[in-house]
Amino acid sequence: MVHADLLITNANVLTLDEKGQRAGSVAVENGRIVGIWPGTRPEKDNITISSSTQVIDLKGATLIPGFIDTHNHLPMYAQTKGQVNCSSPLNQTISDIKKNISKKLEQTPETEWILGYGYDDTLLEEKRHPTREDLDAIAPNHPVCIKHISAHLAVANSKALQLAGVDDYQPDPAIGYFGRDDSGRINGVLYEFDAIESVYSKIPDKSVDEQTALLKAAIKDYLAQGITMNTDAGVGLDKGINDLEFHLKAIEKHANPLRMQLMVMHDLMRPNGPFAEYTASELNEEIQNRTNGMASLDSAKMFQDGSIQGLTGALRKPYECDATLHGDLCHDQEAFNEEIYDLHKRGFRIAIHGNGDRAIGSILDAFEYALKRSPRKDHRHRIEHVQTATLEDLDRMERLGVAGSFFINHVYFWGERHEKVFLGHERAKRISPLADAIERNLLFTLHSDCPVTPISPLFSVWAAVNRLTREGNVLGADQRIDVETALRSMTIYGAKLNFDKQHTGSIEIGKKADFAVLQKDPTKINQIEIKDIPVLMTIIDGNVVYEKGVLVSH
Repeated sequence: MVHADLLITNANVLTLDEKGQRAGSVAVENGRIVGIWPGTRPEKDNITISSSTQVIDLKGATLIPGFIDTHNHLPMYAQTKGQVNCSSPLNQTISDIKKNISKKLEQTPETEWILGYGYDDTLLEEKRHPTREDLDAIAPNHPVCIKHISAHLAVANSKALQLAGVDDYQPDPAIGYFGRDDSGRINGVLYEFDAIESVYSKIPDKSVDEQTALLKAAIKDYLAQGITMNTDAGVGLDKGINDLEFHLKAIEKHANPLRMQLMVMHDLMRPNGPFAEYTASELNEEIQNRTNGMASLDSAKMFQDGSIQGLTGALRKPYECDATLHGDLCHDQEAFNEEIYDLHKRGFRIAIHGNGDRAIGSILDAFEYALKRSPRKDHRHRIEHVQTATLEDLDRMERLGVAGSFFINHVYFWGERHEKVFLGHERAKRISPLADAIERNLLFTLHSDCPVTPISPLFSVWAAVNRLTREGNVLGADQRIDVETALRSMTIYGAKLNFDKQHTGSIEIGKKADFAVLQKDPTKINQIEIKDIPVLMTIIDGNVVYEKGVLVSH
């Protein structure tokens, strides 16, 4: 006999447990699952219901574990809520971008910054980046900066460069570089984070109230997609330790109901950083204590290359569009090895951004160096995006026990251009090689990298199952995976990657009551329709936090 404060009945329950069992009803008490029954309602002698028990009749809708997105940028996405949308197909030309910025200018005092997001040079008719001159033409007095869709590039106008102290012939930073015209003068295009940071560091902070309001709007979008656990893949990228404080305070003030995994930027753990003397367990304990267990340390985060569509991903063979370009590694290998070894021996799990195969190889070299010097079982070090991993790279990941979080949405949003512009056919058809990863029994997940692509686990599942490009062609048919495995990659595999399998990721007795309710069963419909299934409800800790387009507060 179980007691329940929540009873879900008349459901099509996909437990996604090891046996792939299905059920019809689920009971919850104190935020934990206490009963699962095959029938649409438990028999009366199996459960005690009181007047305070909430009963939810799903009327045949599908109950699944809450989605786990293991790599995105929630605060960065929140900031876009107040920025100019420079993305395509909304903007077909640079003139379109300028018109949209001009509308914002009309509402903005002259001294205030204008920020935009999402432009994609390869989708604009001009097939080039906007420049400082383009932005100066409409905004000679306002500082303006717009980010590329990859988030690895940006464009600043002359006023923004002036306020940032970047002169016309400024030397390139340690990581990344400044775009230049034929005379060597900086043209406003900023490649990679050090160059971007030279400008973005001068943008005034929003007030706490403004930031919180934007965050709440972003969180609503996440909950509307059935996400219950989420990983911020770059805490410290924008404002250093203040990024971490913002996360912790948002949870403390009940502005964020999501379970959060935090990838903390590695420089915060360096000798002069605020966590220089911390072990991983010490930092994790501090985060968990501040948030009553709603946030945890995921890893120390590093980058070893940039973006393939920005031509900064590090490849072994040159880019298809330019035989002189291979992309660049962010760190010298010897220094990279030593920093990873230091983090590893302090107990940190390490997550490293690697798009190009040369970067992936470099990351594996560094992991192997650390593991040889200080063996550690079940470290679950991970590579982020794993976009162009070769079979040899995947073999090494298997041998070293390295997990992968695949940016599968690339297939749809950039697949055709990877094939025709950046990588050529042979490399493009193998981006995000999920079938090869499964063959090697790698632990892997899928992710959106929001705001680089929209937040939607069902879209990522759809992309993994169908591998359709934006133009409607199949790219790499032999790398498609089945629906249930794709669902697992955004639920139970995510829980395992987060060292949380005992608590989340499947519907089993004793686990946390984190659920998403879908109007249709992804395993029973035409696979092409998966991305369009409506999410009816999101439940965290047995509490309904989202229903029918509305956030539900407690």
